[in-house]
Amino acid sequence: MRGRRPIAHGVGETDPVAATDETAQVTKDNASPGTTPPSRPPGAEAGPGARMPRWLPRAMVLALALVACFQLGSWAFHQLTGLLINVLIAFFLALAVEPAVSWMAARGLRRGFATFLVFLGVVIAGAGFITLMGSMLASQIVDMVEDFPDYLDKVISWINQTFHTDLSRVEVQDSLVHSDWLRKYVQNSASGVLDVSAQVLGGLFQLLTILLFSFYFAADGPRLRRALCSVLPPAKQAEVLRAWEIAVDKTGGYLYSRGLMALISGIAHYILLQALDVPYAPVLAVWVGLVSQFIPTIGTYLAGALPMLIAFTVDPWYALWVLIFVVLYQQFENYLLQPKLTAKSVDIHPAVAFGSVIAGTALLGAVGALVAIPAVATLQAFLGAYVKRYDVTDDPRVHGHRRRGGPPLVERARRALRGPNHPGAAAEAETRPEPDERR
Repeated sequence: MRGRRPIAHGVGETDPVAATDETAQVTKDNASPGTTPPSRPPGAEAGPGARMPRWLPRAMVLALALVACFQLGSWAFHQLTGLLINVLIAFFLALAVEPAVSWMAARGLRRGFATFLVFLGVVIAGAGFITLMGSMLASQIVDMVEDFPDYLDKVISWINQTFHTDLSRVEVQDSLVHSDWLRKYVQNSASGVLDVSAQVLGGLFQLLTILLFSFYFAADGPRLRRALCSVLPPAKQAEVLRAWEIAVDKTGGYLYSRGLMALISGIAHYILLQALDVPYAPVLAVWVGLVSQFIPTIGTYLAGALPMLIAFTVDPWYALWVLIFVVLYQQFENYLLQPKLTAKSVDIHPAVAFGSVIAGTALLGAVGALVAIPAVATLQAFLGAYVKRYDVTDDPRVHGHRRRGGPPLVERARRALRGPNHPGAAAEAETRPEPDERR
């Protein structure tokens, strides 16, 4: 080759380049035809000019799109949680009024007008209850403010007699009026008026939203079912209509049965409070009827606390009579009244009802507590229509009784202590009944 100088080597030395070429040639010649030459490392062929796989960019774009869609859906769900809860409440309210609307529509009224009449009655009843409770609360506050000087005089006189002090009402009033904590409390209350007003307006808007959705669900119930069934095959249509019918029966039955028991409870407590001459007897009777029936298990005792407190202000013995009546009426309702009214509508075990209310409260708050029992009743009826049940064997253990015929516990302990080799063990083994014969 031009420009390349030969390399001089000593005696016995060979050119390393030539030796390498010759070794490679020999290795190549000695390789058998059927064998595969040794492969190179995985990254040996990846040079600067290696190309990216065609599927990798599309996979990356798809992964980023899925992550973006998930984030967008999560954000939208959190933003629309309030609206979804309102729609859920409206749906259950529409299911509750569905029997009344259908009954009025079957009598010749237009479905929209029948729905309007039902909701008008619900709104009037709710507004009347709130007005009665508000008037009672306002009158109680006025009475407390008017009687506050007398209460303060009694407290001051008791303190002076007990602790031998010399306090006066004027000094106490001046210290309260000019105290720092009262000034801070008034400032915080004034700043919180806007928050309270905003919450009231938000609650009114939420109530209007629920009533509007409920009206549309109840008035356009047949159209809604038709639209839902139009996208399903005939076999699925029958299942959806059956589930809808079960939900209407259970939700409506729960509401009407509870309403009837609330009416009976309110009348009974009104008679008692009126006989004891307790003030605000009609309002307290309505309070006891509604709270005791729509808050399961503990609602009766929560509802009875307010009449007991009002009766205590009249006479402490009246509070005791109210407590006794509340306990006795609870037993009458649990064992006589409730089984007859709710046996066909909502047949739920009290433990299941209480657990469903707790679960609904943990998930949706007060709304979940209201819709938990109708939802569980609907689910129970829907599963009962599809779950196959079998006849239970007539075994004493089913009823909580132990099998008879076996040796008692003392006899078995005595046998264990004596051991299997004691005299008479063989005779006892022969006379002992077999496990399958103990019936």
